[in-house]
Amino acid sequence: MELLTTNNVWMMVCTALVFFMHLGFAFLEIGLTRQKNIINILFKNIFIITVGLLLYCIVGFNLMYPGFADGSLGFFGFAGWGLDAPLKDGVLDLAYNEGYTYWTDFLFQGMFAATAATIVSGAVAERMKLGPFLIFTILYVGLIYPIAGSWKWGGGFLDMRETPFYDFAGSTLVHSVGGWAALVAVWLLGSRIGKFKDGKPQAIPGHNIPIATAGVLILWLGWFGFNGGSVLSADPTGTSLTLVTTCLAAAAGGVLAFLVSTMLYKNYDLTMFLNGILGGLVGITAGADQMTPTDAVIIGAIAGSIIVFAVALIDKLKLDDPVGAIAVHLICGIWGTLAVGILGNLASWDQFVSQLVGVSAYAVICIVSSFIIIFTLKKTVGIRVSEKEELEGLDKFEHGINAYPDFRLNEH
Repeated sequence: MELLTTNNVWMMVCTALVFFMHLGFAFLEIGLTRQKNIINILFKNIFIITVGLLLYCIVGFNLMYPGFADGSLGFFGFAGWGLDAPLKDGVLDLAYNEGYTYWTDFLFQGMFAATAATIVSGAVAERMKLGPFLIFTILYVGLIYPIAGSWKWGGGFLDMRETPFYDFAGSTLVHSVGGWAALVAVWLLGSRIGKFKDGKPQAIPGHNIPIATAGVLILWLGWFGFNGGSVLSADPTGTSLTLVTTCLAAAAGGVLAFLVSTMLYKNYDLTMFLNGILGGLVGITAGADQMTPTDAVIIGAIAGSIIVFAVALIDKLKLDDPVGAIAVHLICGIWGTLAVGILGNLASWDQFVSQLVGVSAYAVICIVSSFIIIFTLKKTVGIRVSEKEELEGLDKFEHGINAYPDFRLNEH
């Protein structure tokens, strides 16, 4: 009982840290976008965490952990609606597992579920209608994320392979799931007015880089819970190593993104530095518990370098991602997942092939499902605001308020 209590307390602390990450995402997104759209972005972030938790309670948790017996894809083992199963005659059943209670498991995993839609929120900022985005969030978080998650974390077919697919804390299951949807959404939505001129990308500066910097530091702190909690216990060796590899990858990612971007563009780009940190964090997430500190530095360094070239590639393809979500969460998520088969304790050709199969499986379900949802919305209710709304700001037209109102008293 004492061990259960210790493990459970650690898991709840990690749950709180992952919850805190949603403030980091909000800060990062509003900092890298323009003042006229801040309320809209904050509204989306609040909607995602509140509705995401309710959806995960009603259907997502049981859909993601159905108790596979035959390797089905998640539809056929559905355990029912809601979270009342472990309550027996009004008494909490603690016989869930040795690491934590049923309720802690739900809350920790629920925080992860909302993250996928948050990634999309930043990518489509400043030009997507609020209503269609909310509908997309409900469908993607409520159905697609838990079904896809069941393939590995729920004991599904990717976990039943002879060499199981490995994703410790979600480089693919969380970050790439959001990243693939972001890519599809950005493609169907189109770029912001003024982003490309004569085919060349134009800088649209964010309104508050200090806020964006605070967001990245909050996210880094939250990753202590994101990866540290994924140990699923308070095991001293496991948690300590995981936090060390997480931090080293983040640091290496930031430094390499800064160095590579400085060599290429001859200026000290803080936003590239910040996204390099996030790229390192996303990259290490798939194998944080399996890497040595040296492995973590290598993974983070490569992720930070990838960021610089990925951002340039996305611009070249005329895709407009205001916060760099596709480069950070999708491309670095793929790299981090494949790295499990290249570096660390699991490195082998068989493991690499298994990682590649997992990445491909998630690419298929995420691209197909997000395309169906967003394309249907585009052809029915429309997904893009009018030119007038975009130029004057979504806050004015969709919310009727400004993020920074003028408090000066009227002079009489």
